[in-house]
Amino acid sequence: MDKLSISPCNLCPRECNVRREEGQTGYCRSDDRIFIARAALHMWEEPCISGKKGSGTVFFSGCNLRCVYCQNYEIAAGGRGKAVSVERLAQIFLELQKQGAANINLVTPDHYVPGVVRAVLMAKEQGLVLPVVYNCSGYAKREVIKSLTGIVDIFLTDFKYMDPALAAKYSAAPDYPDAAREALDEMVNITYKESDENMPLFDETGMMQRGVIVRHLLLPGHKKNAREVLRYVYETYGDSVYISLMNQYTPFDRLRDHPEYGELGRKVTKREYESVVDYAIDLGITNAYIQDGDTARESFIPPFDVRKE
Repeated sequence: MDKLSISPCNLCPRECNVRREEGQTGYCRSDDRIFIARAALHMWEEPCISGKKGSGTVFFSGCNLRCVYCQNYEIAAGGRGKAVSVERLAQIFLELQKQGAANINLVTPDHYVPGVVRAVLMAKEQGLVLPVVYNCSGYAKREVIKSLTGIVDIFLTDFKYMDPALAAKYSAAPDYPDAAREALDEMVNITYKESDENMPLFDETGMMQRGVIVRHLLLPGHKKNAREVLRYVYETYGDSVYISLMNQYTPFDRLRDHPEYGELGRKVTKREYESVVDYAIDLGITNAYIQDGDTARESFIPPFDVRKE
């Protein structure tokens, strides 16, 4: 971790080069403190992550991507949350383990990697034995992902765009496709390459212990982008990487009348989603999660109240 620094900060592809230890903030709007918005058992992840016990999720405040349609926009903008020390974060991991969590799920931790790694190592010294999940946007640097070797057991990563124009329009990150490809390649490399086990690795109850899951959120009107993501991931990694194809896009009021994002003012239709699922099946994808019913509701978004359950 010696090469990873927040002053100047170049942890993510934006390379803001700000000195966070002096109070400066870059695109993620974070200084040198670690802010969390919620730490609790969470039942709404993929079945092999949440299971029946719940995933021990820690939602970090701020984000280096800040998509215009983000369902967690309250915390992505860095305006919600509570500052915690590395020592306190380690204790939170242990408290979630004591509550029966299936794993420790780090949600949007990219801009806090040095401190988060120290907290995980500290917690392991004090008895943490759960798998650690790195739950991220996919907009990351290869060398930062590589630094998580021996720290992270499961990568639960988004792959949002194969189209640079969409990435620029919705996330101000035209380099997202290239960054996501590089990051995913390193996730697979460090998770699978040095293991003697068949990957992914599950326990007797079906809970993932080690592996990579790629999420794609279908956006209204963007089936082509979804198909390109699915094709790239499957043709590159086959069924060694699980796919999670989500239909839960939520059309928030702030976008419905926005002149630039009017196309995002509706839910994904059943026909749109089913056509992308059919495409995945035609590709030959067998290790995948799909969603049934109406998941595009704000009730599926947890309250960011910093509580621990």
